Amino acid sequence: MNVPNFLSLLRIILVPVIIIFLIQESYKNALITFAIAGLTDVFDGIIARAFKSQTKIGAFIDPLADKLLVVSSFIALSILGLIPAWLTVIVITRDLIITGGILILSLMSVSFEMKPAVVSKITTVFQVSTILLTLLYYSIDPGISYKWILLICWATAIFTVASGAVYITRGINYINRSS
Repeated sequence: MNVPNFLSLLRIILVPVIIIFLIQESYKNALITFAIAGLTDVFDGIIARAFKSQTKIGAFIDPLADKLLVVSSFIALSILGLIPAWLTVIVITRDLIITGGILILSLMSVSFEMKPAVVSKITTVFQVSTILLTLLYYSIDPGISYKWILLICWATAIFTVASGAVYITRGINYINRSS
């Protein structure tokens, strides 16, 4: 167990803590815990690259921890009525499509590269920003209108759909090239 893998595991452990805080309507604690979880993501990558301590298990648990954190937060926030449920459906559907595509390509023995698209990185920024701004909005009075939360929700939806379309197109291209 190296430090980056420990930080990824810590991020996974923090997911239920965040959800419990949300259920208890302790939005400030949820915000702080979500921010800490986000920092573990930043630091595990920096440490893994700096000390060349990337591992096969780390390559698996880091993105798993990220998905658990984001998807669980979206589900909880939408169930609590703090963000629109349609956005959560879009976020989860995209992830299911990507996972299903990877499964299909693997079952078809199609070789493919797991390189994140630029739009996917932008999507992640918007998804995390949606969670952070929503938690900020409900934990303290930031002096902004909820309309700004809805605006970022729409931007997140647009980038999430665009990202999903990019991965669908990539998958189709991989299949066509293998034929």
